[in-house]
Amino acid sequence: MKKLVYGVGINDADYEVCKYEKIEGKSKQVWSCPFYRAWSRMLRRCYDPKLHYEYPSYKDCYVCQSWLTFSNFKAWMSVQDWEGKQLDKDILIKGNREYGPDSCVFISKNLNCFMMDNKHKSGDLPIGVSRSSKTKKFEAFCKNPFTGKAEYLGCFLTPEDAHEAWRKKKRSMLLLTLKPCLIVE
Repeated sequence: MKKLVYGVGINDADYEVCKYEKIEGKSKQVWSCPFYRAWSRMLRRCYDPKLHYEYPSYKDCYVCQSWLTFSNFKAWMSVQDWEGKQLDKDILIKGNREYGPDSCVFISKNLNCFMMDNKHKSGDLPIGVSRSSKTKKFEAFCKNPFTGKAEYLGCFLTPEDAHEAWRKKKRSMLLLTLKPCLIVE
């Protein structure tokens, strides 16, 4: 019997999902199955305590029962538009914590980065929100994808209000990028 992946995943592949070669006397991975790579990264986000230490926003995420078996995930992924894209669980269902066939989609890296704000790794506060050390209120910041700079959006009484300001700013930036596509001549 094979060892479980991250303590929960069953790799039932009937082929080697990773290939290794000796290079300069050391074993190095030279290839990995893209289906297995996406599956194992998803499991890591949900079940690796070391990753949760650095990215606490993944702590309460989980994988649906059927996707704990590699072949089920691979069957779903093989009929998706996945090449060059990243697996996302948040874009279809706001606040979603489950990775599963009804809640996940593959999106471009640019869109995924646009929806995230790397300045803040979530923690206990919503994305785009930090606590002011001076006023003890909640400040909202949003990274502008056009300038690469963080923009201050204001100070709010609640983290929810600050996050809503961040969300509205992100939406307005998205509409600005889509506007040329929406113009009909």
